[in-house]
Amino acid sequence: MATKIRLQRGGRKSYAFYRIVIADVNSPRDGKFTEKIGTYNPNTNPATVDLNFDRALYWVECGAQPTDTVRNILKGEGVYMMKHLRGGVKKGSFDEAEAQKRFDAWKASKDQKNVAVRDAETQAKKDAAAKELEAEKKINEAIAKKVAEKKAAEAAAKAEAEAAKAAEEAAPAEGEAEAPAEA
Repeated sequence: MATKIRLQRGGRKSYAFYRIVIADVNSPRDGKFTEKIGTYNPNTNPATVDLNFDRALYWVECGAQPTDTVRNILKGEGVYMMKHLRGGVKKGSFDEAEAQKRFDAWKASKDQKNVAVRDAETQAKKDAAAKELEAEKKINEAIAKKVAEKKAAEAAAKAEAEAAKAAEEAAPAEGEAEAPAEA
């Protein structure tokens, strides 16, 4: 029986969620499967993979053929790296302890790169937020300046109007005071 390692779709519309399964070559995508070995969620950033490493390695060594996407997932998780190292152990190039040591070193460097990428992404988000905040502060300062100028112009116009009104009231009063003096 030829087996394949493939993705089985789940989740709602426009929000896919996949199970990584071992299935017969002739079974449909969402049909019967032999064993579920993990899950894959492409909706998170970065995509979340939950994999039973030992079972995935067992099936790859038994000859199960993964689809392209599953092959990339397995490579990212290190299943193919461990298969390669176990091949070296079988040939006698090095022992099991050396293989595990090399795999752990590879996994540590990969994790370190992932942490660096996540940190860079987090820092970029913080920088973008700070830049956006600065731009908003500049806009708010410009608006506050325009409002202050407008209020100052209104206050000056009001003061000018009051001065003109006071001058008009003062002018007739002076005219009345002068008119009886002439009579």
